Amino acid sequence: MSLEQIGFTLPPGRSRPESARPAAPDDSATGGRLSGEAGVADAAGGTDGLRGALGAGLRFVVLGPVRIWHGSRALPIRTPQEQAMLCVLLLRRGSTATVSELVDAVWETPPPQAIAALRTYAWRLRRALGPGVLLTDAGGYALRFHPEALDLDVCQGYEAQAKDAMRERDPHKARKLLHMADLLWDGQPLAGVPGPYAYAQRSRLEEWRLALLEKGLELDLELGRHAEAVSELTALIPEHPMRERLRALLMLALYRSGRQAEALGVYTDTRRLLAEELGVEPNPELARLHQRILRADPALTGRQEFPADEEPAYTPPPRPAQLPAGAVDFTGRATAVNTLRERLLNAHGTVMAVSAVRGLGGAGKTALAVHVAQAIREHFPDGQLFVDLVGQGPRPAAPAAVLGMFLRALGTPPAEIPEGLHERAALYRSTLADRRVLVLLDNAHDTAQVRPLLPGTPGCATLITSRSTMVDLDGVHMIDLSVMEPGDALALFTRIVGDQRASAEPQACRQAVAACGYLPLAIRVAASRLATRPGWTINTLTRRLADVHRRLQELRAGDLAVQTSFEFGYAQLNASQAHAFRVLALCDGPDVSLTAAAAALDTPVGQTERILESLVDSCLLESIAPGRYRYHDLLRLYARSCAVRDERPETRAAAFSRILDFYLSSAARVYAIERPGDRLIDHLTPIEHLGQNFPDASTALAWLFTEADCLLACAYQAAKSSEDDVACRAADLLLVTRELVDSGASSFPYVVADNSVWKSAHAAGGVGAEYGVDVPLAGGSLAEKGKQQADAEVSRTDLATGALTAACYASNIRGVIAIYQRRYEEAEEHFREALHGFRSSDNFSGIATALCNLSRVHAATGRTDSAIELAMQGIDLWKSLGAHRTLLMADSQ
Repeated sequence: MSLEQIGFTLPPGRSRPESARPAAPDDSATGGRLSGEAGVADAAGGTDGLRGALGAGLRFVVLGPVRIWHGSRALPIRTPQEQAMLCVLLLRRGSTATVSELVDAVWETPPPQAIAALRTYAWRLRRALGPGVLLTDAGGYALRFHPEALDLDVCQGYEAQAKDAMRERDPHKARKLLHMADLLWDGQPLAGVPGPYAYAQRSRLEEWRLALLEKGLELDLELGRHAEAVSELTALIPEHPMRERLRALLMLALYRSGRQAEALGVYTDTRRLLAEELGVEPNPELARLHQRILRADPALTGRQEFPADEEPAYTPPPRPAQLPAGAVDFTGRATAVNTLRERLLNAHGTVMAVSAVRGLGGAGKTALAVHVAQAIREHFPDGQLFVDLVGQGPRPAAPAAVLGMFLRALGTPPAEIPEGLHERAALYRSTLADRRVLVLLDNAHDTAQVRPLLPGTPGCATLITSRSTMVDLDGVHMIDLSVMEPGDALALFTRIVGDQRASAEPQACRQAVAACGYLPLAIRVAASRLATRPGWTINTLTRRLADVHRRLQELRAGDLAVQTSFEFGYAQLNASQAHAFRVLALCDGPDVSLTAAAAALDTPVGQTERILESLVDSCLLESIAPGRYRYHDLLRLYARSCAVRDERPETRAAAFSRILDFYLSSAARVYAIERPGDRLIDHLTPIEHLGQNFPDASTALAWLFTEADCLLACAYQAAKSSEDDVACRAADLLLVTRELVDSGASSFPYVVADNSVWKSAHAAGGVGAEYGVDVPLAGGSLAEKGKQQADAEVSRTDLATGALTAACYASNIRGVIAIYQRRYEEAEEHFREALHGFRSSDNFSGIATALCNLSRVHAATGRTDSAIELAMQGIDLWKSLGAHRTLLMADSQ
């Protein structure tokens, strides 16, 4: 059927391209269509005689294979790259394209001689097109041609006239115009043209054609052509299976054809396809149509006719209500709820309200956001929008696609939704102007993804959840969501497992939520497992969670899994971030300093800080103070599992060895400052690039008491090593740290409250009772445990160095233990053994220590005079060494 046969002519001033269907009268020999080289003028003879001024008679085709026509002749385009260059110049509508723009448009990876090649293509095109068409302008090229010479312009003219006809309420005329526009298309636009520019334009043109087809099919349904629409839609949908608008039109066409069951079947197939391929539900428009077909809505039978002088009644814009259901057992978070509620309800003011909830995976960001949004939804009468931005997935949601969904939900016809991101964002902001809509953006990837989705005027409010900081989002109010308070965590656990069950085992409940690290997701998973296993006691669950090697496996129930939540964040890390995340979890310390982390990673401090701060931004580490970082307990377990899986054993061993050496070298430097002349550390070889340097004694001891728990945790961990060298260094670190804590605490009153340091240090050396520290130990008394530790230290240090000094300190420890067991004769024997060893090695600090300890034995056994004499000898010796801090301790004895 020709354009004339459908009863309509082209717009005034435009001629029907002979390259469009039907074919030119003289191309019958080629099967109704000219081939790409048909009628090409002889290259030697030239073609200038075929054309007049400004390319008169030339026509350009881009809505199919790219061609240049002069009359019924096809002019030569020798290479695909020439086609790509021609497309750029045609679609710029006469404006100049620079050489660099053309290079980027024609090639993905430009060849070395790209500019020379462009000159060749330009020469060939200029020869084919004739004079005055392809011009060199300002270092680039421009194509001059009449607007009606490009089939794309002709098609846009038909579309514009069709819109005018629809505004004039003439659907018959509009349908004819759209049909004529469709006749200009010949398969895929820009078919076979290479290059980034052609690829992008091809996608745009294909989408535009689909929109034209959809609008034409809508008019067919409006005009009662249901059977024809069914036929065309049945052919189109397999080519575009994810196009929900086409499926909606097919459902409506089938229903109006009296085929209700088939229409419902289309929806069922669509829902299954979207679930399998994308994991999503059909859009709200399609779901509403399905419900209307189910109830046989009379309004679906055809379009409503209105008399010429009567306008249809006003239809209010759609009011989306997309918020998910809130958690029925939502617990706690009162401060965060109140803060967000107050902030978001200020949206009626002069400033647009934007709040963001940030936290590690499993902290309950989505549950909090949905709870708050549901609580305040009545304050946003024009609707609520919701989307999961899949920020931690491999392919976060594209802002343009989200805007398309939002615009459809707000009542914008699909055909009127523009293609570009910026155009969609502008229409979205215009649509929301003067409305009060709440927008919930869940699981955002970063600011770039969020920014186009923000409303532009006050009245609307936006709530965002993310693991990113969003610091570069102007005006955002950020809430950092941490783990739950123990009381709230226990309340959530109890609500899930039931009051009766929880009240029967209160201690086990507290142990369970503590093993979950007070992380809401972990608590919910653990409690849900328990709730579905009536044969388990809470103690059963607690025992299973006590195994740290299997704890993450235990925290899995159905599609909820703590480890899966962590994996999303881990997958976003680059190589250096992932390596740091794994390696720093290997040490048992409660936290890690920046300098210790730099030692473990073997990277400069500045680079280490950038990596660790990026992990903080990703909610995989917590910054508890400047230069100090900490894992959540469950994240540490996950990081260690990643280290076992992704790091070689020798890499893990080397990293742990470096941090052990850092602690040992630093502690030895503190010891050398605090106890000048003491021989305890003579056998240690300083590791200059690892140890911490200290300007004075106060700084050194301050560092010691800050790092003591980390030092001791690392030493305990290393002591279990099967490597003799590692175990010996662990023994050195334990002994040095214990001695330093003993001598330094009295001179730092502000540390007295930190009982954990003393407790750890004294347990390490076996002398916890010396300061009245009550440490329950399974399997024996504190003194007996200390004696075992002291014996182990002697064995390890002798193995390490064979040094007499270490053995003397171990004897000294045994003596202190014996004092508190009231075995004074044994204590004196140990102290004299230590004294003899210290004297033989000229360890004057050790001699002073042993003398003062002997003084304590004499005082306890009634030998007051000798006790005073021994104590004064020790004090005098310490004074001669300049160890004034230790004198405070000696005087107290």
